[in-house]
Order: sequence, then C-alpha cells, then structure tokens
Amino acid sequence: MIVRAGVFYDGTLETPGRNVDLRIEGGRIAQILAAQEGAGADLQANCVTPGLVNAHVHLEMSAQPDTLAALTSSSQNQRLLHAVENARTSLQAGVTTVRDLGSSNAIAMALRDAVNAGRVSGPRIRAAGAVLCMTGGHGWFMGRQVDGPWDARKAVREQLRDGADCIKLIATGGVLTPGAVPGNAQLTEEELRAACEEAHRHGLRIASHAIGAEGIKNALRAGVTSIEHGHMLDEQALALFKAQGAYLVPTLTAPTCILEHLADGTQPAYVLEKAKVVGDAMLVNIRRAFEAGVKIAGGSDAGTPYNRHENYAYEIELMHRLLGMTPQQALHAATAVAAELIGLHRGVLAVGEPADLLLLDRDIADDMRTLARPQGVLKDGRLVALAA
Repeated sequence: MIVRAGVFYDGTLETPGRNVDLRIEGGRIAQILAAQEGAGADLQANCVTPGLVNAHVHLEMSAQPDTLAALTSSSQNQRLLHAVENARTSLQAGVTTVRDLGSSNAIAMALRDAVNAGRVSGPRIRAAGAVLCMTGGHGWFMGRQVDGPWDARKAVREQLRDGADCIKLIATGGVLTPGAVPGNAQLTEEELRAACEEAHRHGLRIASHAIGAEGIKNALRAGVTSIEHGHMLDEQALALFKAQGAYLVPTLTAPTCILEHLADGTQPAYVLEKAKVVGDAMLVNIRRAFEAGVKIAGGSDAGTPYNRHENYAYEIELMHRLLGMTPQQALHAATAVAAELIGLHRGVLAVGEPADLLLLDRDIADDMRTLARPQGVLKDGRLVALAA
C-alpha cells in the first residue's frame, strides 16, 4: 500500500515533510520517500500523522456523570461490554494505543488479549489491572486495598499473576471518591517504595495517581515511572521529576470536562467542589512543569465524567491551548512521548515501525481540531475507519 501525505508529521519534532509517500508492507512502514510525480497512491490526505497514543484511560468507564454510582451499580458483564465498546470507538477516532490504568475483574487484561488475537476491534492495550490504594482510599471501589509494605508487594504480585503489564499506585486522594482529599497523601512512601521495588523486579513500569505535592514527591522518591495528574506539584517536585527522569501525564481533560458541565446538575456536589480546586492548580502548575522541561506524555483519563474515549483529540488541543505547546509539540506528547512511556512501540512513523496512521483533511498547524475528525485511520497498515 502507498499512502501519500501533503504534510507529513512523523511524531518527532523534526520539520514536517511535504509531499511524502509511505510504502507499507506487512503492517509496517517499509519506505518513506518523496512522492513521485505522476505515480498513483492507494490513499492520500492533506496531512498524515502517527496514530494517537493515550497513556491514561479506563476502558470500562464510559464518561457517566457519577462515576462511583455507575461502577457500583453495574455488573461485571456490563462493565466488560462498556470496555469493548470504548475500545472500538477509541480506535475509530484514531487512538491506536492505550494504557488502561485501573480496571475491575481483570477486564482490561482480557480485552487486551482479545484485541491481540483479533477477536475484538480496538487499540493496543497496556493494562494495570486493579489500582493499589490504601484501605478506604481513592479508587477503593475498583482497587486492591493495601496496608503496609509487604501487603503492597503482595498486591503487585497479584496483578502480575492476573496478567497486568504495568502497575497503578494511588499516592493521594482524588476527585471522584467521596472523602478523598486530592491534596492529601494516601499510600505512604514506604508502601509506594515496596510496590515499586517489586514491580521493577518483574520488569513492570509504575504509574502513580498523585495530585497533592506531598504524594507526588513520595511517589517520585519511591521510583515510579510516571505521575498521573500532578496538578498541585511544587518546586521540589519539579526538581525530583528532572532528577528521576519521570514522566508527567497531566490529564487536562478530566477536570476540564467536569468544570464545563457544572450547570448540568448531574454530578455529585463533592466532585464539583474538588474539581474547582484541582482545576485552578492545574492551570498554573502543569504549564510550569512544561516550561521547566519535565517530560509531558499525553493521557486524558478517558472514562471520567463527560470525558469520552473518542475525544482524546481534546486533550491534545488543551496541551496546545493551556500549556503553550505548539501543535507539533502537543502531537509529539500524544504520540512519541506517550508511546515511550507505555513501551509497546516508538509512536513514530519510521521504517520498521507499525503503520498506525491518521489521514487528516487539514494541517494540524492550521487547525488542531482536525485531529478530532480523521478522514481515515490505519492500524498495522489496515484501514479500520474511513469517513463517509
């Protein structure tokens, strides 16, 4: 197959190419060369980018206004069906790789295996299994509650047994759990370190939910690979990010979507109150992190209130609008950097890499929102979505 791009973004920060042909063989990029005048192409688009990589999703959650009520009132079978549908819509929207950071009953692992076997349509999936939280802490309703360093080690081993290929730790309170204050630390540094040591021993990467500064620093000192959210970080946390080489996944869409629906009357009051506090901190601190050179990876926390899996392009738009990234920098964060964090592939369009492509009708430098309406989506060189 030959795909012709008027403007070609390879996922890096190199100058975009013009009039480029990509030759695809066996699901991978075989050759990238200047378009030959007069030669035909199987597909062509004004702009071509890599498939998007969402480093923070919850596939069994479907953007319901009250997350806790939705999860606790649904059956395992219903949540599995939600996950299958959300995987399908993610892929059709151009998200070709995701990292699921919290699921019940090993749903994300089962779905990952079904996608890999070709039984279900969806993106590539890294799956964390159950989140590891303190007893009664944030996310307890879909987590493995932990008390003490040895119990943390055991919980990591349980996720490994169940097929997890990464681990999610809860270092602070959060917005969607009643009584869990986002700024307060939860799992102790000792518990976090024990879990990290065990995960690293088995070659697993570790993500940590962490909003408050103390919990962020606890998690970074413990050795996590990435901080999820990070909205209340401080100068000491910035220094630790740089020293540890850790990634920050700011999930800008999660509080933004909650706050955009304040007047709907469908969300619990405790969610709205906490989201206002987190949203104010996010606007200042995540931009500071970007300007300080912290590695920003794209991830939307898809599945949280009003935050639909197929709307990942909004996260990329917010990285541009709120953080001051150029369109190409935001795309880079949501492709190459997010893929580097997840570890399944490089997230770039280069010879030998998976042929995951978005076909767009406009250059993203002219209109970021074109990412939200791809004209075509390829995964492994196979056309999985085509606009009417």
